[in-house]
Amino acid sequence: MKQLIFGTAAYKTFANDAQSGRLSHAYMLHFNDAKNLRLALKIFATRFFGLDGEEVDGKRLMNETLTDCRIYPEEGKKLTADAVSELLADSALQPLERENKLYIISGFNEAFALLQNKLLKTLEEPPRGVYFLLGATTLAPVLDTVKSRVKTLSIPSFPEAEILKALERKCANPLNADAAKSCGGIFGQAENMVGGGWFKEILSAAREICTTTDIGSVGAVALKYGDTKYKTELLAQAGRLYHDALLEKTRKSALGAVAKAWQTATLVYAQESIDKACSDVKFNAFFQGLLYDLMLRIIEENEKWLKLQA
Repeated sequence: MKQLIFGTAAYKTFANDAQSGRLSHAYMLHFNDAKNLRLALKIFATRFFGLDGEEVDGKRLMNETLTDCRIYPEEGKKLTADAVSELLADSALQPLERENKLYIISGFNEAFALLQNKLLKTLEEPPRGVYFLLGATTLAPVLDTVKSRVKTLSIPSFPEAEILKALERKCANPLNADAAKSCGGIFGQAENMVGGGWFKEILSAAREICTTTDIGSVGAVALKYGDTKYKTELLAQAGRLYHDALLEKTRKSALGAVAKAWQTATLVYAQESIDKACSDVKFNAFFQGLLYDLMLRIIEENEKWLKLQA
């Protein structure tokens, strides 16, 4: 994760501000990765203090025990009025170990407007040597009055190749490539996919759905996966497999099982059908019936194109 963060424009901007002595008194880190937001904020904090994450004080910061780096709220909890009051009272005290103090608030987008307003004055005019680093997965719930008092740094979605490399650095896993393609550029989502048995099951189900070409087998396959808890995820993986197969066809690269099973025009039709199915499932469609109809129509479309070629 650290290498991913180090390569972002947001981190480089922050590092340059720190090195040049031009740190703003308050930053907002916009990072759409709920799983890793807190970690990302701590990585930024090590740069604020000029620490290496492997040295003693760097490890203390990462373990959230460095005295002059206070992190709110507690892990797994939401910011409360009592916590904000504690933060404001503590900010008036002198640093204990270092020249400056840093207050980190993770998940700031979940803070009630009342709490955001309570911080406004201190965000605008903090005590000498006091800095703030706020983190949000989305900026929509953040008050405009807060946004105007902070310097916003945004980390965009990571490219598939970078996520794959990060997953491989963490642990070699046959699911890494599929997770990197499916996570939408969010590393935490990729980690969840690799670490969850559900993703392996969904991949297997999607591959069976996408390679079933016999009309007589459609009913059994639809019944097999009709009661899955991961309806949207299953359809998304099926759509990705059809998409990848179409790319293989158009690029004339080595064909996988899905690409070999269908005509090029059928793969285009399959992707369009998946999009419609994803919309239908949101309206509580009978999923087994939806799968049956989806697979049947794709097979019929393929047979139509095969007859035209005959």
